[in-house]
Amino acid sequence: MQAPAAPAAPTAQAAQAALAAFVARHARLLVLTGAGVSTESGIPDYRDANGDWKRPQPVTYQAFTGEEATRKRYWARSLLGWSTMAHAQPGAAHLALARLEAAGRVELLLTQNVDGLHGAAGSQRVVDLHGRIDTVVCLGCGTRSPRAALQLELVARNPAFAGLSAGAAPDGDADLELADFSGFDVPPCSRCGGMLKPDVVFFGESVPRERVAEAMAALQRADAVLVVGSSLMVYSGYRFALAAAERGLPIAALNLGRTRADALLSLKVELPIGAALAALA
Repeated sequence: MQAPAAPAAPTAQAAQAALAAFVARHARLLVLTGAGVSTESGIPDYRDANGDWKRPQPVTYQAFTGEEATRKRYWARSLLGWSTMAHAQPGAAHLALARLEAAGRVELLLTQNVDGLHGAAGSQRVVDLHGRIDTVVCLGCGTRSPRAALQLELVARNPAFAGLSAGAAPDGDADLELADFSGFDVPPCSRCGGMLKPDVVFFGESVPRERVAEAMAALQRADAVLVVGSSLMVYSGYRFALAAAERGLPIAALNLGRTRADALLSLKVELPIGAALAALA
């Protein structure tokens, strides 16, 4: 006896219709976005369709603060990678989510991205869960300053590095290997001489509690969660899917590939993100 055939995958048209129906049924969405939203803006992502790392894991907070060599390597690569972030423009996905918010459908946009493109697209109710790469913070005195200003100083202090070329990597990093970073000159804080760090949450560092609290409060007001462009492999984002499931909220994901929350989803749509959101909005 022949085994029954596996059910056919939904067509793109059916998947798009299912996504539109999900949004139509739920007036107050908590939208959680990840790197897949910004790849169309030229910013590389970290993971493949299976949720595995495409490249070595990012630097940890402990290594950055504890090892001078790690800081030199980080800032040398950042010098070359900054232009990718500085020149990135909102893509179709960012613009569509801003339109959904303007239509009153988004309770909160919670992003794991550090590129600031949701705000640039016009979204107002945004929590940057992992901070912003366009800001630098001093770990000594807490002073915050623009990353663009630091770029000028990095270039002035390190002209030989500024002339190198390297491929773009996620979050303003660059694929610069086999270089001697020992002579790289990292500027200190101009106010107190302390250690400068991008104002983002590194691996091994905790998300500020007030951001988590704001997102959890929005989750209490929402009636569904829409995950866009995130595998949710990092717990800082996955926790909100868990919290939604505990509340019995339906969760939909628009993502090309596996997510850590697949077992919790009411709907999974695997379509190109910008086009799918543009059609939805």
